[in-house]
Amino acid sequence: MSEETKNDSKSTEAEAEKKPKKKVTKKAVAKKSTTKKTTTKKTAAKKPRAKKPTGKSLVIVESPGKIKTISKFLGKDFIVKASFGHVRDLPGKELGVDLEDNFKPKYVTLRDKSKVIKALKQEAKKCDKLYLAPDPDREGEAIAFHLKETLKFAPEDTFRVTFTEITKKGIAEGFANAHKLNDNLVNAQQARRILDRIVGYKLSPLLWKKVAKGLSGGRVQSVAVRVVCEREDEINKFIKEEYWKIAINVSLTQESENFEAQMITWDNKDFEAHDEETVNGIVGQLENQPYLVTNIEKKGQTNRPSPPFITSTLQQAASTQLRYSAKNTMRIAQQLYEGVDLKNEGSVSLITYMRTDSFNLSDEAKDSAKEYIVKNLSDKYYPETPNVFKSKKNAQEAHEAIRPTNCLITPDAIKDQVTPDQFKLYNLIWRRFIASQMAPSKVAITNAEITASKGIFKAQGRIVLFDGYLKIYSPSDDKDKKDKNQLLPEFDVDDQLILNELLPTQHFTQPPPRYTEASLVRLLEKEEIGRPATYATILSTIQDRGYVTLETRKFHASELGMLVNHKLVEFFPSILGLSFTAEMESNLDKIAEGEYEWPTVIGDFYKDFEKDLEKATEDMPSEKNKQEGDEVCELCQEPMVIRWSKKGKFLGCSGYPKCKNTKSLNPDEQDIGKELGVNCQKCDAPMILKISRRGKFAGCSSYPDCKTTLPLDKNGEVIQIDLSGQDCEKCGAEMVLRMGRRGPFISCSAFPACRNTKPLPKPEEKDEDSEDNKEEVATTATTEESTSE
Repeated sequence: MSEETKNDSKSTEAEAEKKPKKKVTKKAVAKKSTTKKTTTKKTAAKKPRAKKPTGKSLVIVESPGKIKTISKFLGKDFIVKASFGHVRDLPGKELGVDLEDNFKPKYVTLRDKSKVIKALKQEAKKCDKLYLAPDPDREGEAIAFHLKETLKFAPEDTFRVTFTEITKKGIAEGFANAHKLNDNLVNAQQARRILDRIVGYKLSPLLWKKVAKGLSGGRVQSVAVRVVCEREDEINKFIKEEYWKIAINVSLTQESENFEAQMITWDNKDFEAHDEETVNGIVGQLENQPYLVTNIEKKGQTNRPSPPFITSTLQQAASTQLRYSAKNTMRIAQQLYEGVDLKNEGSVSLITYMRTDSFNLSDEAKDSAKEYIVKNLSDKYYPETPNVFKSKKNAQEAHEAIRPTNCLITPDAIKDQVTPDQFKLYNLIWRRFIASQMAPSKVAITNAEITASKGIFKAQGRIVLFDGYLKIYSPSDDKDKKDKNQLLPEFDVDDQLILNELLPTQHFTQPPPRYTEASLVRLLEKEEIGRPATYATILSTIQDRGYVTLETRKFHASELGMLVNHKLVEFFPSILGLSFTAEMESNLDKIAEGEYEWPTVIGDFYKDFEKDLEKATEDMPSEKNKQEGDEVCELCQEPMVIRWSKKGKFLGCSGYPKCKNTKSLNPDEQDIGKELGVNCQKCDAPMILKISRRGKFAGCSSYPDCKTTLPLDKNGEVIQIDLSGQDCEKCGAEMVLRMGRRGPFISCSAFPACRNTKPLPKPEEKDEDSEDNKEEVATTATTEESTSE
């Protein structure tokens, strides 16, 4: 029965209740019953009445951040709502893929989206047309597909719209090109999701059985871990070697500027020296020798600007120049794309869509950049022919590169209207885009050879003749080396130079550098592991799993990561190969283009994967309950065995689960549990050394009955500050000592209701032997770690 029929029926019943009640007889009841049945049959036979046109359209976007910006341009006839991401997915507690029926997926409504779906259905009833407007990529197409399947709106009135930029022009173009859903894109995303589900749901239980519970493996994440682990192996096996360089500091005259040159040959051979004795012998032969200019080569060099950003290059530049993680970069870029509030303009989208691998730019964007360059810099900074950048062969040309939606909105113009992070990233994107449309820089390079005794030295000078695009954008990671930027004097062949200093220096070969977020993203892109939209997720996942850590902005493979990687590479060499991952990405692209059928691609993969899985289940050695040494549990005298967790290797009682005693194997954690010589001010129990994810701290030994904690200083000593009588000036509550990511601080005990904080007082300079300096006063403190004990 249609909603309108239900409403008509309710109205009739309501009118009937208002009429005077008559005496009911059995005959009347029978008659009434018969009449009701007849009426029901007639109603069922009728066609539902056509919904009365409302003139309204429902637009569903992916993120609520876009609602305000898009609504501003669409007007009152459009209702804009958000789906808050996916509304359906594979079930969380089962495979959800029928391996016997062509890999048919089982989709379920996400538990936290029931209210969202209900609200969207209510809005849909008020509208004549439905426009599905999630992001313009495969993931967005899949979200649109699940919305269509869930809402069951009239197919002929359901349309897909995409916006590469959330501007008046971008939205108008999106609606002008409204279309039906692209089944090929949906199938490509579905194939990726099913592949990842099969690999994850099959590898993870294997790792639980062979290593430890809570571990996981993945089609892409495991390959990324392999890359980091192989670099770790290279570093561990590296043997450093000594080598020396010899440079000279010379000048043309006593008044002219000094410059340096490096030895390149000695005795007609490439210069090599691996010990100090050899170098001292050469230096001895160079002293008191004439230094003659024997060759000069001058040439000009033209340097074209880099193309505008795509997802991968934005993540790399933000990492090296702004020190942003890939995840943080994409979060801020999403904010700039969805729109920020600007004075007198409301919500404004500042950049185009940030998940793209195309260098394509619209003609309007190029014209706008030209207008800015000519007007604000001069026409000599605009190239004779516009710059064109070629995208890689499988790039999505329908997308543009990441650029400002309006280059006339300069970073300085909005600096005080956006957050510092938003400003920094927008400034980076804006400068890179403007620079990409500018004239090349021109430099004059001078190479000079200087001969002394049996040695030849090379000096290089570089002079910028025209800065070109460098006036706007000069990336910090592209800085030239000192010797290349030095100015050389105007000398001629056979000119004799003045030797100011001989500079022999000792060096050692270095192991391959560890991956940073920028260099790992660069490798993922080069080897076609994943796609631009997935890089940030990959980097986050491998850290969350405990397989790698990021220390001083460099990736280190953990002991657990090395163990898991070794086992997976041994038993699944195919799917953990870089070439396989790249080939699978190519196959997914072909599904998106309609060339391949997705069940066939998954079927071909699963045949080999199933065989490898069966072999690994039988033959992979287990790491559980291995006994090293003769250590026994101090609680129950059972042997202690090796166990693993996300935090690494530890000792656990073999009597588990009856005995849950554990012992850390980390040398830094051997003293956990020792008394610190301070008593708890609340209960007078000894304070002992404890550890949480944020480091070590002092905790009451009576936990959980008493949850008092105290922070430690850099030397591991308990920080004790007398806060008695110090109340919060904002709310009057007691002030306490807390520990945060940046160390200890004073905070209101009423947190989170009151967020008043203060830094620790600076220590006063006192005589070492004074009584005041010897006095120790303990104080009650509640730290953020207390709840994690």
